[in-house]
Amino acid sequence: MNRRNYQRELETIIQENEKRSRIPRLLLHSCCAPCSSYVLEYLSQYFEITVFYYNPNISPREEYEKRIKEQQHLIEILPAHYAIHMIAGPYEPQRFYEMARGLEQEPEGGIRCQGCYRLRLEEAARLAAEGGYDYFTTTLTISPLKNAEWLNEIGEELGQTYHVRHLSSDFKKKNGYKRSVELSEKYGLYRQDYCGCVFSKAERERKNQER
Repeated sequence: MNRRNYQRELETIIQENEKRSRIPRLLLHSCCAPCSSYVLEYLSQYFEITVFYYNPNISPREEYEKRIKEQQHLIEILPAHYAIHMIAGPYEPQRFYEMARGLEQEPEGGIRCQGCYRLRLEEAARLAAEGGYDYFTTTLTISPLKNAEWLNEIGEELGQTYHVRHLSSDFKKKNGYKRSVELSEKYGLYRQDYCGCVFSKAERERKNQER
């Protein structure tokens, strides 16, 4: 069975909209400023984007506030063809811990992370439907550590549930991750060294000790 090429699917959607001279509205869930940097540079050529910053997994609150300010800063300084807006979702760590109950010992990248993807993408899909956006998607697929197939499958399922189109993506393609690192250095962005949740932070600390 051939694996889907999500980048090619994205390019097809962009081409279809360009043929119709459409500038669609996109609700873009962002996990952090560094990951969003390339995605915004790329997609703002073709979409009117609203960044939706919703990440109840991030801990502690100080880390969350630091990341959200960095996201706002990037939007202010990043050159963009079409306007970029931002919506800051509420900080709801209790929702993440409820989702993760019983999964505390799962390894990073496993089913706990899958549940976290769904938690954040469902809020994005709901908001996109309420706001009448043409599409929604997430920056999470830019990370080499995130499962793009899972993310797209969850996004498509939620798109059907909320009656809003999910925009296919695998932003690490076309050197997207590399470009995000370059842009982070260019703009002096704060790049965290763990996903954001207490479980990923504990794993990072364990690996640092092993070194």
